[in-house]
Amino acid sequence: MSLPPHDPRRRQLIGAAAATFFLSVSRIGFAGSSQIVAVRVWPSSTYTRVTIEASEAIRYKHFSLADPNRLVIDLEDMQLSGILQDINKQIQSADPFIQSARAGQFNSTTVRLVLSLRNEVKPQIFSLQPIGEYRHRLVVDLYPANSQQDDPLLALLQDYNKGQLNEQVPLGSKGRADKNRIITVVIDPGHGGEDPGAVGPSGVYEKDVVLRISRQLKKLIDGEKNMKAHLTRDEDVFIPLGVRVAKARKLGADLFISIHADAVANRTANGSSVFALSENGATSSMARLLAKSQNDADLIGGVKISGKDRYLAHTLFDLTQTATINDSLKLGKSVLGKMGSLNRLHKPQVEQAGFAVLKAPDIPSILVETAFISNYEEEKKLVSPAFQQQMAEAIMSGVRQYFAQGAVLART
Repeated sequence: MSLPPHDPRRRQLIGAAAATFFLSVSRIGFAGSSQIVAVRVWPSSTYTRVTIEASEAIRYKHFSLADPNRLVIDLEDMQLSGILQDINKQIQSADPFIQSARAGQFNSTTVRLVLSLRNEVKPQIFSLQPIGEYRHRLVVDLYPANSQQDDPLLALLQDYNKGQLNEQVPLGSKGRADKNRIITVVIDPGHGGEDPGAVGPSGVYEKDVVLRISRQLKKLIDGEKNMKAHLTRDEDVFIPLGVRVAKARKLGADLFISIHADAVANRTANGSSVFALSENGATSSMARLLAKSQNDADLIGGVKISGKDRYLAHTLFDLTQTATINDSLKLGKSVLGKMGSLNRLHKPQVEQAGFAVLKAPDIPSILVETAFISNYEEEKKLVSPAFQQQMAEAIMSGVRQYFAQGAVLART
């Protein structure tokens, strides 16, 4: 329909057409924008982690403000959603780093996230590619800015972030047990924080049950007059595999015991297992698959790789490493035998594979799969305080037997 130039109806039609055009452009412009699917906050005494999960890779900029201390993160090509808007509900009063958080639409294509901080922090911000059930993630790690590194774990984490972890403790030598020296055992509760590990049929997290068993084991070891135990983590926090190994070496550990709860697609699979490092590949296809899933912990939990740890990049198979693996097999055999009196054994012998967390060249190290959390009946056992205590006692009994048989210790 043709209308005269000054007809008011002509202006209405032009206005309607323009509105339709800009609405279409707007929809096209935001069709490819990233959508927030989850926000998680993991506070700990060492550092606090914030993860923002989205449908697409997140483009961002960030800067810090003082008086008061704040960290500002601009999420580009993003529209504010209720998920991000509610982030303050996830901030815990006991969080040592974040006081509060808020998010708002800064401009038409940018969402601004502001973290109000209790103290000055040193942020580590990086992106992670999709893996497993996780989509694209933006990770914000908040470390204390003026740390004196009194906390050995914090010091190792900061060295790890700088790519300097491989410059830590030199290789130790071996010697017969000195009855007057305290035996140091490092217990490693698997997974933690952003990495839940395996999940049982009723939703039980591996990271939670193995921490409880590890705490029980620590109490038993500390109860021995000549032994002292340390945990690689004593809270729900993600610790990279390399940092776990480095902490054990920094403490001059005589033994390293990593505690886990197995999971496979076949829910009828059951039993306890013990694993050691392998020189020549995995001893079974299941051991190989398990090692791969455990080694993926860094990818799932999220690690900013700024340097290579020579003990995780490859195994230094020299005379020291070979002797250490032999000691690990002896320790594993003792522990496996004691576990067999508590629970069915999945395999009657210690299996071997390339577990990254067992690669300390000078520390006998084993990985204990306490039970199959994917099995309905064994999941019930794993959440039972009685079973947790009995499992810790079985591992402790195996450790005692190992030393009673004349185990070789690392010299400090």
